[in-house]
Order: sequence, then structure tokens, then C-alpha cells
Amino acid sequence: MITFTRADRVSGLVQEVLSDLLKKRIRDPRLDMATITGVKMSSDLKLARIYFTIYGDSEKSEAARRGFESARGFIKRSLAGRLGLRYMPDLKFFHDDSFEYGSHIDKL
Repeated sequence: MITFTRADRVSGLVQEVLSDLLKKRIRDPRLDMATITGVKMSSDLKLARIYFTIYGDSEKSEAARRGFESARGFIKRSLAGRLGLRYMPDLKFFHDDSFEYGSHIDKL
């Protein structure tokens, strides 16, 4: 039987809520095609590393990262209201290039 830590459960919930926010409430054009691919929580739930992917070149991914950084306050407030945690984790956004790497390998 696989046991999941609290950090695993919270990271799944953060990913679900953040994906819903991207679809319905965040209106930044830099984040239109962004997809949340994963969330890694620290064991003490103080830091959430959010991985995203976006179709396009490195300029679009950098613009999307800046879009996430500018919307960080709104995202933290929205997550805090829906998660019900005692402390809201700090959010760090990273571009996930595993899909581009996978497509590169497929082409080879």
C-alpha cells in the first residue's frame, strides 16, 4: 500500500486549485496557454515549487514566469481561501522543459 505524505496531498490540491484559477479567474494574456505540470511542496509546507509549461520559445516561457510572478499575490490569496492551511506557503514558479526535451528525443 502506498502512503502519501501531507506534503503530497497538499501539492495535489494546490495544483488542482491553481489549474482552476488559470482557467477561470486569471486574465493575464501571458498565461493564456500555460499549463501547471506539477507542484512540489517542502516537507514543512513553507515552500511550493510550481512547475508550468507553455507552448513556444524561451521568450514566451520567460513572459509566462513574469506573469506568474505578477499574479503571485492574487494566487496566494485565492489559494489561502480554498486550502484552509494555517500558513500559506511561499510560491516559486519554474518552467518545466521536460516536454520539449521529450519531443526532442522523439525527433531523434
